Amino acid sequence: MIHAESLTRRFGDRVAVERLTFDVEAGEIVGLLGPNGAGKTTTIRMLAGMIAPSSGSARIGGYDPAESPERVHEIVGLLTEAPGFYDRLTAAENLAYFARFYGGLDVADAVDRSLERMGLADRRRDRVGTFSRGMKHRLALARALVHAPRVLLLDEPTAGLDPEAAHDLRALIVQLSGEGRTILLCTHNLAEAESLCRRIAVLRTKLVALATPDSLRGQRFGATIRIRLERDATPLVRAVGDLPFVESVHAELEGGRGLVVRLAEPDRNRPGLVSRIVELGGEIHEVVEDRKTLEDVYLELMKEEG
Repeated sequence: MIHAESLTRRFGDRVAVERLTFDVEAGEIVGLLGPNGAGKTTTIRMLAGMIAPSSGSARIGGYDPAESPERVHEIVGLLTEAPGFYDRLTAAENLAYFARFYGGLDVADAVDRSLERMGLADRRRDRVGTFSRGMKHRLALARALVHAPRVLLLDEPTAGLDPEAAHDLRALIVQLSGEGRTILLCTHNLAEAESLCRRIAVLRTKLVALATPDSLRGQRFGATIRIRLERDATPLVRAVGDLPFVESVHAELEGGRGLVVRLAEPDRNRPGLVSRIVELGGEIHEVVEDRKTLEDVYLELMKEEG
């Protein structure tokens, strides 16, 4: 649904985005992580057809944002980090104003549905200038959804929200993905990215890494699984070490009644490891995983690129 090929944007002598290539499948949530100035917002703006790339290209739903921005606007909903509204107009009037940009849309119905979905139906006649920041964020997402887009480009959607509002917005993002919408999410919140995103792209002007959170951890650090057994684990070490997904294994704890196993892809291979130990006669008392966080991975990547 989203394809970027060597996407590059320069502002004078400064390169904001450098030869960025990636894909996002339909219904997938992909997170864009990176420090301030890494090119996340510039990438979103190029994909939305707001600015043209200096070189390279992109396609959204088969359309090039630089060549056919009007067609892209029909299928994309955009949530900016600092959404602007007409504060002296009501919530419904604001949405109606923007909904009229989309041809063939039943404006009144679209406004009603969008306000209802965002829990703002009872505030439809209130001026937006009276809204809290959290309510303006909800209205901004209502605006992004007013034309039922297939693609959502979300720039820091929960920034500045209180915990309850942020939780509700994350739940809605998951729901929208479940409906088949494709979502590209810029965020500084690593826990948010890990909980929401199927894959994560780390940017620092250029693409540093792109993988699932689990794969990113595995590529950098792997994960250590500590398995406590009822009896001496030493006889199991060789057989467990022969498993193709085991990087290393040794016995530990008093009397050797524990195994320490390093796995590159723990979420995928942990069940197979446990099953094999049981097959070998091991009586498992406890399984504990000691893995690095996504923050650890991110900081390591930034350190290498710095």
